[in-house]
Amino acid sequence: MVVKKNIIVGLAIMCLLVGPISIASAVSAADWPMFQYNLDHTGYLNESSDFTPAAWLFKTGGAILSAPAIADKLMYIGSTDGSFYALNLNDGTQVWDYSTQGNITASSVVKGDNVYFGSTDSYFYALDKKNGDSVWKYRTGNSIESSPSTDNETVYFGSDDQRLYALNLDDGKLKWQFQTGNAIKSSPSVYNNTLFFGSDDGKVYAVNKNGSKVWSYDTGNAVRSSPAIYNSTLYIGTDNGNFYALNTTDGSLIWSYDFNDTVRSSALLDPNDNNLFVGSDNGNVTSLDMRDGTFKWSVNTGNIESTPALMGDNIVVGSTSGTTYVLNKYSGKEDWSYSPGYYLFNSAFSTPVVYGDSILVGAADGSMYALNYDKKTGPTSVYLYYVSAIVIVVIVGLLAFRAVRGRRKKNE
Repeated sequence: MVVKKNIIVGLAIMCLLVGPISIASAVSAADWPMFQYNLDHTGYLNESSDFTPAAWLFKTGGAILSAPAIADKLMYIGSTDGSFYALNLNDGTQVWDYSTQGNITASSVVKGDNVYFGSTDSYFYALDKKNGDSVWKYRTGNSIESSPSTDNETVYFGSDDQRLYALNLDDGKLKWQFQTGNAIKSSPSVYNNTLFFGSDDGKVYAVNKNGSKVWSYDTGNAVRSSPAIYNSTLYIGTDNGNFYALNTTDGSLIWSYDFNDTVRSSALLDPNDNNLFVGSDNGNVTSLDMRDGTFKWSVNTGNIESTPALMGDNIVVGSTSGTTYVLNKYSGKEDWSYSPGYYLFNSAFSTPVVYGDSILVGAADGSMYALNYDKKTGPTSVYLYYVSAIVIVVIVGLLAFRAVRGRRKKNE
């Protein structure tokens, strides 16, 4: 009787682990051309989308540490396997790929006919977005881990060689470069004809489009978070745990909030409700009032180095715990979560992109996941088979133990 119960329990566990795959048709949708959607890095799409692709996953040979860019129903992602991929947004099939000699850890930007990104091989690349052919590349003095921004005919990005670069979009020729005191991993925002970014030298910089400094603010520690800007206020976190709201005109402090741990997550801004959402290495995603930094709520999700995304009355955030969470933006209450590693093989998630009822998020396991929030389903992960194998081994072990124990009792 005990043996039968063990078999039934094992089969029940296996059934619970299998998640359905939802299929839906694709219709028109707006683009998500760069990190955090726009030049201000506000991280939300005003225009709703009814695009709902199938729940799918695409596997690369390395970790996916950045958010995808989307244009014309194609998704663009880089991987630490050194390759840059274009995927069909509807089903995750590969359209083309391009190999570099380094890791690709930052997001790309799509502008016109090209897609632009950097690699740790020190090169910044421009590829034809339709076929992946090389248009041009520019060599810097060190790794590029900063996501680019484009404005008019210029692309801006930082490098570990301590410089911010401004290149011509068409041919990759250098327009100017700005020197800081350490590596630039922060992604530049553009607001009122000024660029804003952080540096590992501990400063937040404001630089004119001609490359001259407007102001700098010394935080005392590395600034790897990327600035988000709304209504002349810049929001940015630092490695010393302080989160700052600065005046974009002169860099003066408006307010600050101490998280008591590293903040490399960039802020998601929700100005309709004066909400600001940001994660930190203290394991929490936290909501603050944009106006004065007043604490609203905080929820433990595991370390957050990615940036949240807005989804109606919810926010979506990827965690190093290996789970993507959908949380109510007013209370932090969990609405849904997806953990493809089934808590045994969990792998950190990158910054998600919300696209209608779809959540698109990469992971350190090398997979790009497309989730269907409307049906609250995700793709069946390869880890299901690993877990299933473990369950089978456990069941076989229980059966063997019971058999051996039964024989011993008969021999006594």
